[in-house]
Amino acid sequence: MKALVLAAANTFELQDVPTPSPRNGEVLVAVRACGICGSDVHGMDGSTGRRQPPIIMGHEAAGVIAAVGEGVTAWRAGDRVTFDSTVYCGACAFCREGRVNLCDARRVLGVSCNEYRQDGAFAEYVAVPERTLYRIPDGVPFEHAAMTEPVSVALHAVARVAFAPRGGAVVIGAGTIGLLIVQALRVHGCEPIIAVDVDPSRLDRAFALGAHAMIDARHADVANEVRQWTNGLGAGAVFEAVGTDETVSTAIASARKGGAVVLVGNVSPHVGLPLQQVVTRELALYGSCASAGEYTSCLDLLARGSVRVAPLISAVAPLEEGPEWFRRLHARENGLMKVVLRPSQ
Repeated sequence: MKALVLAAANTFELQDVPTPSPRNGEVLVAVRACGICGSDVHGMDGSTGRRQPPIIMGHEAAGVIAAVGEGVTAWRAGDRVTFDSTVYCGACAFCREGRVNLCDARRVLGVSCNEYRQDGAFAEYVAVPERTLYRIPDGVPFEHAAMTEPVSVALHAVARVAFAPRGGAVVIGAGTIGLLIVQALRVHGCEPIIAVDVDPSRLDRAFALGAHAMIDARHADVANEVRQWTNGLGAGAVFEAVGTDETVSTAIASARKGGAVVLVGNVSPHVGLPLQQVVTRELALYGSCASAGEYTSCLDLLARGSVRVAPLISAVAPLEEGPEWFRRLHARENGLMKVVLRPSQ
């Protein structure tokens, strides 16, 4: 099969590689669409340490079952599916609690790090465990179904904290995940929703997708403007979707006393923490890692149009054009958001 392989840092090759065979409890999926995640873009240059070459990246995917392995009875060839990017064991204490994103043996498709290597879906085929499969509703195209994974990340982040809908929420970073968090907050009836970014085009998208206020962090004291929108208190919940020292500090400064900050972004492996602000204002900090069973809800929201992903997809391109789109995304060209690659089958 053809696969887009990260052969070295910043170097992709379209290679002929063996087609995987589904093992017991697995299915082979013919990939119809796979989104380029921001973590892939940041990982391709080696800066995160989680895309160590050679590796087939790609974890936001959808397709058609091509074959099933032994023991698989609930699925058959021809079924339209998407799948959880987390490969979990199903047996550890966390899996038994339904917290599969914290599985002791957790792997992520398309990730290669010091602990493991798991080829992903920038390829014509990928083998995945049947327990990670979800059926795509009629009327949802593959390109949209491939966005189920980032939608699930957003829904999980919002679910991490109980907040009063009228307490206001801030989303720092209006990239793909941030814009999906905006929509998830809107579904929950949150008001006001305040989007923060340094890119005016992304702020425009945030407004179109449900944000009530936009703050350009290049020209504003973000925390002060948030207080103006929240009766001087600060937001009840702040979602940080970038992952740098500056944005984490801004998130903490924007929360009201006793509020919550959910850390979703992870561009930087380490960030500084304004500890005294957290302690003296009794802020609750939550990390949000992937998703934990939100896929069914996500697919329902996509099918009903309650969460819209079409405005986030900048291009759908052949797999072989992947290197050029990676370059453009890395350079943040022309306000690009999400690019979906489509293997030629």
